[in-house]
Amino acid sequence: MLKVSIWAKLVVVLVVAAGILIALPNALSDKIRGRFPSWLPSKTVSLGLDLQGGSYLLLEVDFDQVQKDKIEAMVGDIRTNFRKSHISYTDLLGRGDRVSVKISEQGQLGEARKVLGDINPAMTSSILAVGAKQYDMTEPGDGVLSLKMTEAYKVQTQKQILEQSIEVVRRRIDEMGTREPTISRQGDDRILVQVPGLQDPEQLKTILGKTAKMSFQLVDDSVVNPQGAVPIGDESLPQMNDNPNLQLPNIVVQRRIMVAGDRLTDAGSGFSQNGQPNVTFRFDSVGAREFGNVTKDNVNRRFAIVLDKQVIEAPVIREPILGGSGEISGSFTTKTANNLAILLRAGALPAPLKVIEERTVGAELGADSVKAGRYSAMGGLALVALFMILRYGLFGLFADVALTLNIVLLLAALTIFGATLTLPGIAGIVLTMGMAVDANVLIYERIREEQRNGRSMLASIDTGFTRAMATIIDANMTHLIASLILFQLGSGPVRGFAVTLGVGIITSFFTAVMVTRLIVVGWLNTAKPRKLAI
Repeated sequence: MLKVSIWAKLVVVLVVAAGILIALPNALSDKIRGRFPSWLPSKTVSLGLDLQGGSYLLLEVDFDQVQKDKIEAMVGDIRTNFRKSHISYTDLLGRGDRVSVKISEQGQLGEARKVLGDINPAMTSSILAVGAKQYDMTEPGDGVLSLKMTEAYKVQTQKQILEQSIEVVRRRIDEMGTREPTISRQGDDRILVQVPGLQDPEQLKTILGKTAKMSFQLVDDSVVNPQGAVPIGDESLPQMNDNPNLQLPNIVVQRRIMVAGDRLTDAGSGFSQNGQPNVTFRFDSVGAREFGNVTKDNVNRRFAIVLDKQVIEAPVIREPILGGSGEISGSFTTKTANNLAILLRAGALPAPLKVIEERTVGAELGADSVKAGRYSAMGGLALVALFMILRYGLFGLFADVALTLNIVLLLAALTIFGATLTLPGIAGIVLTMGMAVDANVLIYERIREEQRNGRSMLASIDTGFTRAMATIIDANMTHLIASLILFQLGSGPVRGFAVTLGVGIITSFFTAVMVTRLIVVGWLNTAKPRKLAI
């Protein structure tokens, strides 16, 4: 029989009421929203670059320079270690992705191989073969030893440098106090940066030209109150904190930088022997010597890792670390360990970024886009509503009520998810309007068919809603799959369109089936019509 359970009624009413409450701030001015009590939702949908104006930059990571720097670092390490081992050599050269050196005395070839093996560390990435080296060593002959950077190491380096570059870019833009910047990876070597509301791309390029400064400094544990006056030669630094609700005390560190961050050549996340996530790091030869001396002389003292005048971590030195590499263990999750490794690399090895495309969208142009989008959405809604009333009379009005609530729920969902609304997103909303009433059309036409077959009014309505369900689900599933594919494979405006389309499909299914059914049942129980006009 045609009825709606009390639980279904309760769910529909609660969802619709919550949707109206969450979507309402989008229709109000900033001044009115500012008067809202704290317990009322006041968040609005974020507008994309094309709707509110701003700056757009497409950056390219210069991996060639990174490879050159790594080869030069390897040349320096070979020179230092050969001199330390008293190995005679000539023709120490680095070209492209290869380093070659000629050993002057044949009797020292074995010792030279061992030295090169020691300064050729294994890769830290868990996706690569365990123990695999960064460089393949060959002997062309005549006492020449050659080290060639492996393809696996190049892939690992590019992945790490791109992650590092994105993190550096994000931190620099956050310093500007901008709202809702979009920073995303484009391909294997590019970063897309969109900063809504920023009209000066030169300012953005200047900010991105800064380099994250990292250092290793000893903690002064003798200070009782880190918030008060600190001794001469010390400084009180805040701890890096991603949780605004958690207040962490400052840490007092010595101003003297024991090891500079530019001595760090690599950092990665992994797992310790007891299976806990940790962070590994490696210095160049100079940094390794400095780090070894500091840890040897300061066992059981805390050693702060400082990035941009914020303390990332302040672990205790348990024992001297003399090999130029070490690990940081603590209450890490896999995600936090990976984030810390990215931050360490961000301060240690920033890759040059080249601006290959830039443009600015003016605020007036963005306002025009918003106005055009608003008119198109209102026009589409009015035309669809008029068609439904002309075609199905009172039942068309019911569908129009459900359609309006669908738009409200769609805006509420976009607000909750923090999605950014773009001009293609508005096109997705307009398309959703037509798709939203598609389910109602299927239901109503099925009801007409049942009436023509001689069924009663209540039986026709009940059968129409029941038998149209399979077709409605099939149609919505195919549309949802298409939107998911667009979101997965697309980027930028395509993703904005896919998000609004996908969310609109879900909300339209809810309103067309649940809300419309509830309205029809309520009308039948209230008006008690004797004849169905549809």
